[in-house]
Amino acid sequence: MNVKHAQYMLTILQEGSITAAARKLYVSQPSLSQMVKLVESNLGTPIFDRSTDPITLTYAGQKYMEAARQILTINQNLAKEILEINQEDHGTIELGIPVQRAMQVMPYVMPRFTQMYPHVEINTHEFGSATLESMVLEGHVDFACLTTFPRHEELEYILVETEELVLLTGTGSAIAKRIPAGTPIDITEARDELFVNIKSGHSVRTTQDMLFIRKNMHPKILLETISIEVAKRTAVACNAVMICPQNYIEMTPELLPDCVMYPLLDIDSRRSFYICHRKDRYLPKYSRDFIQILTEKEHPFIVE
Repeated sequence: MNVKHAQYMLTILQEGSITAAARKLYVSQPSLSQMVKLVESNLGTPIFDRSTDPITLTYAGQKYMEAARQILTINQNLAKEILEINQEDHGTIELGIPVQRAMQVMPYVMPRFTQMYPHVEINTHEFGSATLESMVLEGHVDFACLTTFPRHEELEYILVETEELVLLTGTGSAIAKRIPAGTPIDITEARDELFVNIKSGHSVRTTQDMLFIRKNMHPKILLETISIEVAKRTAVACNAVMICPQNYIEMTPELLPDCVMYPLLDIDSRRSFYICHRKDRYLPKYSRDFIQILTEKEHPFIVE
């Protein structure tokens, strides 16, 4: 399998069409179509089902893409191993991390890491945990910080910390006037409150949606945002409510006098924060040291 062909075919699948992939790859659409025909001719069977929009894979195409990902991973590993042999203190880390998580950990990790490796560049890819997990699986990032539970055999999950989910609201909300702060509550106590939502792709939203389904809740939504920082400030300012990791609230001490928190009943409110990477992906020494710094227990965001 030609490595360049494999990369181009994966890009077509990711972009959903040959035309979109051609734009991303900065090649002409006719030349990319010719390459697809060549690959399919060599394989002896179609790879893409062109009758769907976006484009999908035939069964043979699924097998081709599995092999393509393996070959690209082997190729990337070899390149990084050679680079480490030649220049162990030079390189690039492709790091996936949610924005809020980056605010929490990067100020503590970066000073030490850059002192150790001043010539290593870190490129951050800031998305929600669900998106980042897919990016790790597909090889778009070297490793990612995310909140999840171990569910993919291909990934190595390294626990960083555990954290609690709580219901956050402002002191002037109806629920805050009715129930003393810190009282464990069922989420149905907030059935009539305005909610601030985190957009899909974040683990908080996944937990919330599952809870709403289980409790048959359809609350009114005040705001939906990708940022927990925006969400928690809006919820407090507007006396709305949101489900939020408690340690994210404590990161903003100026909000504490104006907010109320409630532990949630009937929910697995403990979340696990991991850094994860593909088991078959080669990690240079500087990547391994980045992970080591992140998981050391001396950091204030890590709770025993």
